[in-house]
Amino acid sequence: MPDDTPTPGAISDLEKNRALLEWLRWQVGQTERRVRELEIQEAQERARRERARAEMAWKIQPQRSSSAALLHRGGCATYPDQVGLISREDAMVALAEPDIEPCEVCRPQTGLLS
Repeated sequence: MPDDTPTPGAISDLEKNRALLEWLRWQVGQTERRVRELEIQEAQERARRERARAEMAWKIQPQRSSSAALLHRGGCATYPDQVGLISREDAMVALAEPDIEPCEVCRPQTGLLS
């Protein structure tokens, strides 16, 4: 017949499972932190790709009452709207129009003429 008396210094099943539970909670915390880090990295990479895409495009700021419409580089902060980015070819056509002028800040014509 086996002896059920605990060996001195032995850890009970209850203590083992409490230790395991604590370790698993730590592992979950580590995993949650890593997921948050990866989500931040992914968002930063997505923003970087969007900025790069904008820098390779142009945009037109609509005409205001007394001024001409303006052609901007896609990343120009003076007209932050990112909707309706246009291609290089469309920007060249737009710049040839008499009622569209290049932005004096971002100078989009330098990217078109090179």
